[in-house]
Amino acid sequence: MIEREVMAYFSSKVNMMSLAPQPHDESVLGKHFVFASASMRELVRTVQQVAASNAAVLITGESGSGKELIARALHQFSPRAHNPWIDINAGALPEHLVESELFGYEKGAFSGAETTKPGLFELAHTGTLFLDEIGELEPRTQVKLLRVLDGTPYYRLGGVHKVSVDVRVIAATCRDLGEVMQGGAFRRELYYRLSQIHLQVPPLRERPEDIQPLAELFLQESAPASTLSAEALNALQRYSWPGNVRELKNAVVTAGVLAGVREISLGDLPKEILARVCASHWATPTRLKEMEQQMIVQAFMKTGGSSQLAAAMLGISKRTISRKLKRYGIEDAHDKAA
Repeated sequence: MIEREVMAYFSSKVNMMSLAPQPHDESVLGKHFVFASASMRELVRTVQQVAASNAAVLITGESGSGKELIARALHQFSPRAHNPWIDINAGALPEHLVESELFGYEKGAFSGAETTKPGLFELAHTGTLFLDEIGELEPRTQVKLLRVLDGTPYYRLGGVHKVSVDVRVIAATCRDLGEVMQGGAFRRELYYRLSQIHLQVPPLRERPEDIQPLAELFLQESAPASTLSAEALNALQRYSWPGNVRELKNAVVTAGVLAGVREISLGDLPKEILARVCASHWATPTRLKEMEQQMIVQAFMKTGGSSQLAAAMLGISKRTISRKLKRYGIEDAHDKAA
C-alpha cells in the first residue's frame, strides 16, 4: 500500500514530460552541451552573437551551473576557434604562483626557475584565455592583469624584454563581485574591463526542463545499460539542486552504478535527494517514517539481506540499520549465521 502510494506520487505528473520542449544537443570543444529550457536557448543565442567580437566577457552564476561550458562555447563559436584554448582556476593556485603562471618567468627569476617558462597569456596567443574564479585574484595581480587587458605589453617575472599578446579573455566567478569591490578586494576598473559583456548562467532549479536531457546524457555516458524510471526522473525534477549541474551528474552516475543493467528506481537515488524531496512533499512525520522504511528495506533486499552492506549503501551505521530492521520485524540472516 505504502509503496503504491509513493510510486503514484512520483508518477502523478509524468505524463507532462511529453509536453516539454525537445532538447538541443551539440558538442562544445568535445563536451556535450544539452538544454531544453527557454532561458538556456536565449543564453546560447547571445553567446553566438557575442562570440564574434573580441570583447572581454564575464560569466557569473552559481557553482556547478555550467559557466565553463558557456566560456568554451564562446571560444568555439568565435573566429579564434582553431587557435589555443587555455584555462586556469585562479582560486586553485597559491597566491605566489598566480603571477608566474599568467605572465611566465625567465630563467633565474627566483629559486627553482631553472628554465624560462612562457605564461598562459603567451600560450593563449591568438586564442582564448579563460580565467575561472577571477574573484580570487590578489590585488597586485589584478593591477598587472588590467594593464594587459588594455593592450599594454608586459614583462615576464625577471624579464627585461616586453611581451605582446593577442588574447581574448573570458572570466568567470560564482561570487558577487559587487560585494567584493565594496570590501576593496577587487578593483573596480578591472571589473568594468572584464565585464564589457556580462553573461548570467541561470541555476538548474530555474530551468527544470533541462534536468531530463542532462540526466539522460550523463546516464548514457556513465551507465548506458541503465534507464531512468518515471518515478526516479520525477524525483530528480522536484529536487532544488543546490549544486546545480555538477550535483545532478554525480547523482545520476551514482544511481547508474547502483542500478547496474536495470532501470533506476527511487531507491537508487542518493538519500540526500530523496530526503529533501520527501520532506517538501510528505511533511508529516508518519509519511517520512514510511519512506525511510521503504528505503531501508529496499537497500536490505538489494544487498542480499546484509545489514552491513545496506548500511554502507545508505551511509548510516550498521547499528542504526539493525535496530530499525528489528523494529520492522526483519531478521538479518548474515548476523544470525555469524
